[in-house]
Formats: sequence, structure tokens, C-alpha cells
Amino acid sequence: MNFRSILRLLACLVVCLGIGIVGSIFTRPEIPGWYAGLAKPSWTPPPSVFPIAWTTLYVMMAIAFWRLWDRVAPSDSRRRAIIFFAVQLALNAIWSPVFFGWHGLRTGLAIIILMAVFIAATIVSTVRIDRLAAALLVPYLGWVLYASTINAGVVALN
Repeated sequence: MNFRSILRLLACLVVCLGIGIVGSIFTRPEIPGWYAGLAKPSWTPPPSVFPIAWTTLYVMMAIAFWRLWDRVAPSDSRRRAIIFFAVQLALNAIWSPVFFGWHGLRTGLAIIILMAVFIAATIVSTVRIDRLAAALLVPYLGWVLYASTINAGVVALN
């Protein structure tokens, strides 16, 4: 791996983990009060699970993004995969401020459903050009689908 590739990997890690950090700024203060007071579905894990899962997923996302940027030759397919990745990442970035910061349960549900659609689109468009990058995003899609059921449960119960 050359210096340029290392810089790209670091940039991808900063972007993805940075979004996680920004999300936690909105999430953490709401956990003991507002979020604790919500009725939640029985399959909701304890709050301590979320930062571990999300940190792992953000690192995997960053590696997938880096592979697309650094390891795949420029093409329309690569551009499409990166656009889908950017859209899902933007949706990821706004979910925590909407759900936790503004207490927008229904809007948060709409955002997380759209996020899942764009993660799936990213995987489908990526698998053709980098199977490993696509595989790195599969656990993320699974987690977001699971989180969507929690979000939907919170909407239904509150």
C-alpha cells in the first residue's frame, strides 16, 4: 500500500467515524432521559450494545468506501456505487439528529427505511466491481434493518 492509498484509507475512516461521533453527540444526552422513557419493543438491546456495533460498522463502511475509491478503476459503475454510498451515509448522518435530537420518531423511521434502500443499492452496485467491499456492507444492512424494526416499534408503542 502506497502513501496515497494510506491517506485515502485515513480519509475514509475520518469521514465514517466522524459521522458516528456527530451522531453520538445527539444520541448520548437523550439516552438516560427521553429515550429511557420511551416504550420500546422487546427485542431492543441494551444501550451499551449500540456504540460497539456502530463503531465496528463504521470501520467496515470506511474500508468498503476506501476499496471503491482506491482499488476500483474509475468507471460509471464505480461512480454509481460511490453516489449510492454517499447518499446512504448522508441519511445515516441525519438519522440521529432527527430521532434523538428532535425526537422525530416517524421522520426517523422514514429516514432509516430510505437508508436501508440506499445501503442495498450500494451493495448491489458494488458487488459487480468489488465483492469484498460489497460483503463489508452486508452486516451494516442487517443492522440497519434490525434498527428499523426497533424504530418502527417505538413509533407504534409511543
